[in-house]
Amino acid sequence: MQKKLLLTSVACMSALVSTAQAESLGGLAFSDTTPIAQNMNVTDEFTIVGDEGLMSLEAIKPDGAVRAIVEIPTGTSAKWEVSKDDPKAVYWEYKDGEPRVVNYLGYPGNYGAIPGTALPKELGGDGDPLDVIVLGQAVPRGEIVDVNVIGVLKMLDGGEQDDKLIAVLTQDSPFAHIESMAQLDSEYPGVSQIIDLWFANYKGPDGGMEGLGFDDAESAREVLEAAAENYAAMQ
Repeated sequence: MQKKLLLTSVACMSALVSTAQAESLGGLAFSDTTPIAQNMNVTDEFTIVGDEGLMSLEAIKPDGAVRAIVEIPTGTSAKWEVSKDDPKAVYWEYKDGEPRVVNYLGYPGNYGAIPGTALPKELGGDGDPLDVIVLGQAVPRGEIVDVNVIGVLKMLDGGEQDDKLIAVLTQDSPFAHIESMAQLDSEYPGVSQIIDLWFANYKGPDGGMEGLGFDDAESAREVLEAAAENYAAMQ
């Protein structure tokens, strides 16, 4: 009997600790266990800051690799993004006065932005940096990684174009050798369908997301180059 009471007490204490942790981190338990980039510093539970302006980096490196800033690591649900007010910072986005959490399965890849890009509406963008999902293992939040763009997921969000570049890490990843959506589908059946279904449903049945299929690496590269040229012209 005493043993049973002790076990019950331990379970209750664990639940209280977990609840307190969740309440202190925007209602999302274990969000403080997500690794952050080594060059980023935690200023509070909702902000990390580095030493350089993230969006001022060039999108395409001289060797052809593309830079991507990881805002949301694979498998996590807290909606972080690069700050528009302080380009050195990545912060937990607020919506309706609360830290935003995606009420769905965790992201199927590392989600983030391509620095040095801005795609205007006349070219199918929203004026913000290009969105990208980087396939592979989780990368620390705030990390800048080299990726290879292999395609683009065409999406509508509330009737407005909201495309997502599809990319892979250039090294140390099972996907590093993938160069096209066709190759991805051939070697990793189901991955593209998972991505398509996830983005079509992560905002819920009435979220306004509609998938329009994938375009190939060439089309994705054209979008990327146009966004990089537009960003440069704005500076």
